[in-house]
Amino acid sequence: MSNWVEEDAMEIIGGILILAGGLVSLFYGIIILIKAFQTSILWGLGSLFIPLVGLIFIILHWQITKEPFLRSLLAIPLIIVGVILMPQQM
Repeated sequence: MSNWVEEDAMEIIGGILILAGGLVSLFYGIIILIKAFQTSILWGLGSLFIPLVGLIFIILHWQITKEPFLRSLLAIPLIIVGVILMPQQM
């Protein structure tokens, strides 16, 4: 019985961590998109609709995108730990 409760608790904690990582990533991605639109409407639209333009914007405008980009990387360990805590489905 306690093993089943532990598995449920780990699944809930894993789901919460994955959700938190996704929200952190989304939040800082929106901040980077806002900075792209503040620079130019073309950078903003390109970042929104064309793959890799956002990454090019981050590289070319590192001084203004460094902080939100590095903070968005905080999502990676949250998502990894969340996935590890989720039970394996066979």
